Amino acid sequence: MPPDLRAAIVQDAESGRVLMLAWMDDEALHLTRETGEAHFFSRSRDRLWRKGETSGNTLAVEEVRDDCDGDAYLLRVRPNGPVCHTGSVSCFAPWLWRRVRERAATRPDGSHVAELLEAGRGAVAQKLGEEGVEAALAVASEADGRVVSEIADLWFASYVALAERGLDPAAVEAELARRKR
Repeated sequence: MPPDLRAAIVQDAESGRVLMLAWMDDEALHLTRETGEAHFFSRSRDRLWRKGETSGNTLAVEEVRDDCDGDAYLLRVRPNGPVCHTGSVSCFAPWLWRRVRERAATRPDGSHVAELLEAGRGAVAQKLGEEGVEAALAVASEADGRVVSEIADLWFASYVALAERGLDPAAVEAELARRKR
């Protein structure tokens, strides 16, 4: 990595969620400040790029902060669409969500995600309901290990339901954040 590149941590200005990590040189920083849209240096393409130049998912920059050592930036932004190239709101999505999204997109043979999605929305809804009931019953009467196991199944089924609808778990987090206000 060239010595003039600095890490740029990108954070949603409203939620505080970390969205991505990229790299900036002096020119990317200058363009970001001048235009109000995030520009970065791509190490793989060896060139400057404006976030969203192909996807349209730009980042309106509200603030740029230097860290205490001057070797990293924090960009507080308002995203215009998903930030991650996978379509997720954040590049730091939970590993299970990344797996479910990948299986939903590729539909590999033998994948439980693919089987549920191929069976249709009704099958996905039925699975979610079954797992919810099993989790509730475990909470009411089972050992802790069983509760954890059933809640894991429920989370999995919830992610499949979100993927089937084309939704991101960040929408659920946003709803919960809205409710706490």
